[in-house]
Amino acid sequence: MTKQELRDLDPHAAVESLRAALTEVGIVFPSLSVEIASPDLKLVELGRVRADVAERLADAVRRGGRE
Repeated sequence: MTKQELRDLDPHAAVESLRAALTEVGIVFPSLSVEIASPDLKLVELGRVRADVAERLADAVRRGGRE
């Protein structure tokens, strides 16, 4: 991804995209949001999750999101 593409990326859209992808594999990040303290950095706050959710996320990543 180029620096221009990073500058143009909407963190709110990124959060919704990630939330949708996680939902597809049955994973919920309750604290998923845009980091508002540093808007120029366009950070996404993943928040804290239980260990079982982290394990399910790791499994989904390993499978490439496939069941």
